[in-house]
Amino acid sequence: MRAPTSLRDRAAQLVFPRLGSNMPPPQWADEAVDRMQRLVEDLPVGGVVLFRGRADRTPEALKRLQDHAAFPLLVGADLERGAGQQMAGAAVFPHAMAFGTTGDRAPSLVHHAAWLAAREALSLGIHWLFAPVADVHSNPSNPIISTRAFSSDPLVAAELVQAFIAGCREGGVFTTAKHYPGHGDTETDSHDGVATVPRERSSLDSVELLPFRAAFLAGVDSVMTAHVAYPALDPSGLTATWSPAILRRLLRDEMGFAGVVVSDSLLMGGAGESGVDVARRAPALVAAGVDVLLDVSDPIVAVEALVAAVESGHLDESLLDAAFSRVWSLKQRLVARHGADVFTAPPAAPLARQQAEELSDQVADLAIRGYGSLPSDWPRRAREHGVHVLVFRPIPDYPDPTKAPAEAIFAGILPGASVSTVGPEVPDDELARHLGAAGRAGLVVCALVVKPAAWHRFGLRPDQERLVRALVAQSPTLIVSLGSPDVLGPFDASPFRMCTYSDVVSSVSAAARRVRSVLRLD
Repeated sequence: MRAPTSLRDRAAQLVFPRLGSNMPPPQWADEAVDRMQRLVEDLPVGGVVLFRGRADRTPEALKRLQDHAAFPLLVGADLERGAGQQMAGAAVFPHAMAFGTTGDRAPSLVHHAAWLAAREALSLGIHWLFAPVADVHSNPSNPIISTRAFSSDPLVAAELVQAFIAGCREGGVFTTAKHYPGHGDTETDSHDGVATVPRERSSLDSVELLPFRAAFLAGVDSVMTAHVAYPALDPSGLTATWSPAILRRLLRDEMGFAGVVVSDSLLMGGAGESGVDVARRAPALVAAGVDVLLDVSDPIVAVEALVAAVESGHLDESLLDAAFSRVWSLKQRLVARHGADVFTAPPAAPLARQQAEELSDQVADLAIRGYGSLPSDWPRRAREHGVHVLVFRPIPDYPDPTKAPAEAIFAGILPGASVSTVGPEVPDDELARHLGAAGRAGLVVCALVVKPAAWHRFGLRPDQERLVRALVAQSPTLIVSLGSPDVLGPFDASPFRMCTYSDVVSSVSAAARRVRSVLRLD
């Protein structure tokens, strides 16, 4: 495999722009291929970060890009929950926290899921998973980690991070422990702004850093930086992404990590106020210790800035070369394992999707937890007077490839149930309608879709919470969290609550089946 030699080409290998987008206006990856083809023909970027792909169309679009690229492109994607997280039509697993609730079976389930996800991802043209999440769910108010973390116990998180890495390695793809050095104890979404973890160094060692150390022992290929400040690690206030103290002195020198350092998305608010300004500051990122500039707004500006900084002496060329070597080594390792045609003719995995869907259903069933006890008269009321389901969607318009049709799933599994959707705002007249419909039913099921989503507020909206409280006070109401268990806390007046830890199709289906079972509607 021919390697780039010019300074511009080596600098370009550090840049990974996005292909497709879930941000407004959303765009399918295959619809963005013309623009990306023009870019790769002009600038030999190292790869792309894939968003909003389609399993039946995007692989051909990726092959087209590979055919027009001067050097093979590494394709990475946020696949914490399987290939379907960014490739509509591929298999999707429940959120990491669902796996973390399965007890002694969790390591083997995570390993198997990662292996299947890796095989399907590779068959679709994706080589690099920006997963697993190594953050610890240590703050219930965290708006962006929550169910993406395996556990609130650092030791459990560490064990499952290692299982995920091992499964992906056996499946043939690269892994990324994120968000270094730990994003679990923040109350700010770093997509919106800079978050801070105020813990002392001893606490960081025993909680945040523990799963990352485990990931390094397991041979993780890369780490993704957090746009988060850690005063105990860098008193200057720089976030990890921009901090030599955190990326070079702690990560490289003290912790001994020798793999690739990937920035979190450089379009995020926590990366800087302006995407173009961030691109111009590319030399500072490489100087701090970043090897891959991920999701940079203007790749050409970033590469020009790197070249100019080296030529002017403001950036030591040896730092750029070291970053380039680490990125290029991933491509060499991929070819060594799968052959030179891995970029244009990925290996097939015909059974991966079917097996993944079966495993997803199994994990979803095992993960469900109940809180409280079911009142003895609820099954009778449900059978005699019917069930009314309200699906609460705080973020109804989020273009998520994994979004499950919860309303249709509950209607199909609960015989005779009426189903309604509750959006973020519930004016008084709508509140009255919902209460009236609930009052005519024997039992109400409130299904709460509460999960972390980039650039969106976490949790139920005030109007939605008001309606849930009114329903609990008025009618027999079973509350099901299709996501975070923390959302159930304010509704302990309901005698029976359930949590699935995820809102993917398998988790919603498992919840509906469990409701049907406990209410004896079979």
